[in-house]
Amino acid sequence: MGTVPGMGLNNKAPTLHVDGQAWLQVLRGITRSTDEHSVISGHIPLAGLGHSAAQLDYQHARAVASALVLANMNSIPLDWTARLSVGGTNLSYFIVKQLPVLPPKAFLEEAPVGHPWAILIVPRVLELSYTSYELGGFAADLGYNGPPFVWNDERRHCLKSELDAIFACMYGLDQDELKWILDAPEPSASFPGLKSKELKLYGEYRTKRYVLKAFAQLKVGRDPHLSAVEARSHPPQWD
Repeated sequence: MGTVPGMGLNNKAPTLHVDGQAWLQVLRGITRSTDEHSVISGHIPLAGLGHSAAQLDYQHARAVASALVLANMNSIPLDWTARLSVGGTNLSYFIVKQLPVLPPKAFLEEAPVGHPWAILIVPRVLELSYTSYELGGFAADLGYNGPPFVWNDERRHCLKSELDAIFACMYGLDQDELKWILDAPEPSASFPGLKSKELKLYGEYRTKRYVLKAFAQLKVGRDPHLSAVEARSHPPQWD
């Protein structure tokens, strides 16, 4: 007996229609002190979710809103505040509700480069998220019709650091405050897991250098770009 495309079968009866273009934004509910980040959010294809992966959804401009909030929640400035509240292994809902996620109007304010912050953020989130055709629906909802972006660790590190610098500016941090958040002097510690990993891999705390460089670029009115030598895997193709 043949199966019906897009349908799950149970006892020979169709029970579930699967939309191959549907996508979700989820928030990981488990965190550990050894993790690089306490708050981790991401886009996934439509799938069943358990209680440790909460779904985030939006009433208006769903794809754009999701891209902006995802970038905000994964940023180092927000994660630093979360680390002041998380005491165990659970990122409880009452903690999530208190996180300083920026309001929608903040993303429409003009950045030092001359256009709204959202214009700087959304293309970077698209490139970081759309690395598989399984998230083609998310890309399409943002108006992008090109192929998935090639996964390149160096490129992705640059993009993430640029986003960290963008949010540092949006939160109104100065350079000294950003340095503290990235790497508080002993006996304090900001992101010990991330710092230790990078010291072993690169011989330096590379994220700190990247974020501060991108932050300095923004402060003089430049669009932060940490990979000037490395061209994009392919140029974005927007409708």
